[in-house]
Amino acid sequence: MQLIESELNGASIISVEEERVDAHNAEVLKQHLASAFAGGAKKVVVNLAAVRFIDSSGLGALVSGFKNASTQQASLRLCGLHTQVRSMFELTRLHRVFDIYETIDEASTAS
Repeated sequence: MQLIESELNGASIISVEEERVDAHNAEVLKQHLASAFAGGAKKVVVNLAAVRFIDSSGLGALVSGFKNASTQQASLRLCGLHTQVRSMFELTRLHRVFDIYETIDEASTAS
């Protein structure tokens, strides 16, 4: 899985550069998020703009990241969800759990 890390407005940005987040690559994302929070990140934004499909494994990796954020008194935010990806969050009601934004800028500056 190709992940690009950057920083914006004090937030760690993790851009997922894959069209699919599924059972084949979700573990990489899960471990990357765990490392970010273990390393002291307090605000992490996952940019999913390139992702066109996410399955339960991908959602599970993000939920694991959310749990890691909670235990570290940190935040995990998502942005750039395409229609199909957003519909998976709505179908599973995870849109009520995650803070979801349209852009990286919005996600990184929201309080």
